[in-house]
Amino acid sequence: MISEGILAYISVYKELNVGLDRLALDYVHLFSDKFFYLFLYIGCFISLIYLAMSLVTVKKDEEREEALDSKKVPFVTVQIPTMNEIIALRCAKKCLQLDYPKDKYEILIGDDSNDPSVSKKLDEFARKHSKVKIIRRESNEGFKPGNLNNMLKHTKGEIIAIFDSDFIPDKDFLKRIVAPFNDKKVSAVQSRWKFINADKNMVTALASSIVYTFHHVSLSLLKKFGFCFLCGSAEAVRKSDLIKWGGWRSGSLTEDIEYSLRIHKHGKKIFYLPGLQCFNEAPTRPFDLYKQQMRWAYGVVSAYKVHTKDILTSRLISGKQKLFTMLGAFGYLLPIILIMIFIFGAMTLVTTRPAPIDWARFFSETTRNVLLTSGLLVANSIALYRARKIKLLPKVLLSSFSLGLVVTYFVNVGIVKAIINKPMKWFLLKKSTRV
Repeated sequence: MISEGILAYISVYKELNVGLDRLALDYVHLFSDKFFYLFLYIGCFISLIYLAMSLVTVKKDEEREEALDSKKVPFVTVQIPTMNEIIALRCAKKCLQLDYPKDKYEILIGDDSNDPSVSKKLDEFARKHSKVKIIRRESNEGFKPGNLNNMLKHTKGEIIAIFDSDFIPDKDFLKRIVAPFNDKKVSAVQSRWKFINADKNMVTALASSIVYTFHHVSLSLLKKFGFCFLCGSAEAVRKSDLIKWGGWRSGSLTEDIEYSLRIHKHGKKIFYLPGLQCFNEAPTRPFDLYKQQMRWAYGVVSAYKVHTKDILTSRLISGKQKLFTMLGAFGYLLPIILIMIFIFGAMTLVTTRPAPIDWARFFSETTRNVLLTSGLLVANSIALYRARKIKLLPKVLLSSFSLGLVVTYFVNVGIVKAIINKPMKWFLLKKSTRV
């Protein structure tokens, strides 16, 4: 039954010769305007958090590293999962040059390739180097984590060091990443990423700035509280823990975050080594960047859907640890808010009453709103400064307001697909062919 108030409101519109369609548009305008400002305020709050994080981490990280005990050198298995990536040979060559005791490590290349020419070159390389073994399976079921699980069956090492095919470890990498495992509470160790092609174009500038922000701001902040997450490469894990907790989650699109949540859930540590840095390649093509960010968003949200309840109800970890564990998904809150601001802002403009456009007001309010939600851009700037890549800032700013808008869309697609349980496949990035 229609209330008398609404009927009276409609009658006023009729007296003013305003149709019901205009009345409906006014309701939509009022609704969208209220929600626009609601999400804008939330965006401002998140922006302030990023600003605070940036200020806290502006100083250089404390780089106290434990030296490897020469009397307790564990056997290490280096794993390089790959699929149709000849660049894996460059990584393997670098691993052969590691200054770790030669009788204390092995190199496994998990070859999921369906390109016979790539597999042939990997085989030729392995025949020349007895330390290198090629591990294959019938299909690439389960994507990268399925590949890692297959290599796990052939792994001799107490510690497993993992490199994606485009990573280039320095000679001392293994000694430094293994040292923290002297602490039995440490289940995994993560190094810091850096890029050999960050300044190649706008795509690499934006892609590298996203990762730099995570490493130089988010992980630097978490390290101050003894906390960290795995990043999927240039990392090491304790094999006994990995086996005890069921191996890698087959089919996960971010096996690093998923396993990180299991580590935290069981009350064990992930140690972060900001001084130990490893080069790799950022995506060079826009479509690769969009798909990468969509996959990361999908994988992270899916992992938290699986583990959030167990984390929050676990008696093995403190309230502070639970809070920091949940912060791993914080980065995906802002893209949701930004897309909501855009949607409701567009609805407000479309449904407003016809009138001459006040361009001065439009641009001033738009500029104000951008500044109020620019905390992440400040974090990007601080991260670039800390990474000694501040010269990339103009490219990053330009790409943020062009490519970044498309990235935001794809991130939200990944989030929505994860929420509604729509399957997503692994997307391989185009990488260098230089070996």
